[in-house]
Amino acid sequence: MQNRIITIGREYGSGGREIGEKLAEKLGIPCYDKEIVEQASIDSGLLEEDIIEKGEHLSALSKLSSHFTLYNLYSNMTKNDLIWHAQVKAIKQLAEKGSCVIVGRCADYILRDRENVINVFIFSDMDKRIERISQLHPEVSPEKFIRDIDKKRADYYKHFTEMEWGESRHYDICLNSSALGIDKCVDLLCDLY
Repeated sequence: MQNRIITIGREYGSGGREIGEKLAEKLGIPCYDKEIVEQASIDSGLLEEDIIEKGEHLSALSKLSSHFTLYNLYSNMTKNDLIWHAQVKAIKQLAEKGSCVIVGRCADYILRDRENVINVFIFSDMDKRIERISQLHPEVSPEKFIRDIDKKRADYYKHFTEMEWGESRHYDICLNSSALGIDKCVDLLCDLY
């Protein structure tokens, strides 16, 4: 039987990572997030810190280079491009190992040609996201922080996939974690799986 994969894209502060971890635990399969970073670091020789920082966000140079085709034709890849290729390889390798949950990093796009993949997007009302991030990062202005992270994720997704991040037609199911709650989202995804 072919491996069954659930990918989870998520708004920052929506609880998507927590949903992925709880879902994987309930299904008895691994949840990959930081493991993608570790594998990409091994494959690329890049530092894990660089992959964490730039693995879902574009650098200013990568944004600029996408507007100038000659740059891409006549120079080396940017660090973001190297990280992207390392993450693609890591995600495909992890998907081959067995059934799993993969959080973030454009996994829905990377695995788009595979059968038995359920692509999920988790979103939430801003007030709930602010509440969650305020508890995790009391030192930041939560709404600005959330909007900045979401913008970076959207730019990264658009750059590498040429699709709109969070647009419902790119996913099999979109769940509002503030309306349903974390545990109900997990239960629904277990049933779907």
